[in-house]
Amino acid sequence: MMVDLGELYQQTILDHNRNPRNFRRLETANRTAEGSNPLCGDRIHLFVHVDGDTITDIGFQMPQGAGCAISKASASLMTDAVKGKSIAAAEEMFQAFRDMLAGGTNAPGKLAAFSGVRAFPSRIKCANLAWHALHAALQNSAAPVTTESAGDF
Repeated sequence: MMVDLGELYQQTILDHNRNPRNFRRLETANRTAEGSNPLCGDRIHLFVHVDGDTITDIGFQMPQGAGCAISKASASLMTDAVKGKSIAAAEEMFQAFRDMLAGGTNAPGKLAAFSGVRAFPSRIKCANLAWHALHAALQNSAAPVTTESAGDF
């Protein structure tokens, strides 16, 4: 069964691309990560403030022209989903999102809007990029995340 491109860009994805939430540099961030997808040109800089075990605030930036609709919408929805959550809950969401894109059960809430991406294998890395950057930030990893070096994208 073919999924048409119109179905991929559901209203939720379009909304978060046009009006991304938490699209800002977070000056109070105590964890950061950078990520890139050289094949698509996506680049993200993620800013996270963790207090104890809770993500109290989060923001992201993409250089102009360095984020496709899928990567920007995914980052926007991700920041909304993890804000106020524990690190463990955010890591569980990361795993659920990755599993969904690999063909598993849909991720919770609005994140399920990305289930159609799995029909477009070249876009899976776009959708996963922000999540891998979040994982790196939560692990305090200084190494930039790239879709071409990680085998689990």
